[in-house]
Parts: sequence; structure tokens; C-alpha cells
Amino acid sequence: MTDETATRAGGIPGGLAGIRDAVSVRLPAASAYLSVLRTATAGLAARLDFTLDEIEDLRIAVDEACAMLLGHAVPGTDLIAEFELTGQEMIVRVEVSTVGRAEPKRDDFAWMVLTALADEVDAETDTPDRMAIVLHKRRGAARLS
Repeated sequence: MTDETATRAGGIPGGLAGIRDAVSVRLPAASAYLSVLRTATAGLAARLDFTLDEIEDLRIAVDEACAMLLGHAVPGTDLIAEFELTGQEMIVRVEVSTVGRAEPKRDDFAWMVLTALADEVDAETDTPDRMAIVLHKRRGAARLS
């Protein structure tokens, strides 16, 4: 989506704070392709002027979410990542096809990593053959530890 077709909602002058952009990336559901997604994540976060630490947190969180999903993915299918950039926030939704109903374990170390690195984390398992993890990361958000 270009700046001309983006929805403008007002906000911080000088650029992207008032823009809503959506970017989708589809790649094979295999760990060999996750470096592409990490690079896209970093580039989009930089577009929102995230700090280097925020960018790295988001890259690690997206990587961890994908690793969790790949364990449930049907071989030979795609991983779909959707990025929504809205002013000072990025929402990342990563999704795979599964066999039957699957849900990530919310009591393991990987889930704790996600909740430590992102401002909000949720899993979507509404459809019996799909699983998604949604991450919210806000620029400059105070972390509660």
C-alpha cells in the first residue's frame, strides 16, 4: 500500500504516525524462510521509528511465534504474516494451516518470551484447520516487569 492509498487518521506531523498501512507476506511454512520474515519485521518497525531495542524485541517475538506455529503446520503449506502499521503501533498476525484444532501452549517458555517482548499477545484458533498468533507492539510503550 502506498502513502497515497493509505488511510490517514491524523497524528504526529512529519510522516507515518497518521498512516494505516497493511503488508502481507506469504512464504513456505519452513524455518529456512524465517530470516525473510525477520528482515521484513525489522524494516517495517523501522518505518514506524521504533528504537533499535524495540525492533530487536519484535524480530525475536515474530521469530518465536513462527517457531511455535511451524510445529503445528501442515508440511508443504504456507505461513502467512500480516503486518498492520497504525501510527505508533504494529500488529503482527502470523498464521499456518494445521491438521485439526491446534492451540499453542500458553504455559511454556516460548509463550513467556512472547509476552515479555510484545505489548499484547493472543492466539486465534477459531477455525479447526488454522492457527494464528497475534502480537501488538507499540513504540515507546512502558514495559511492566
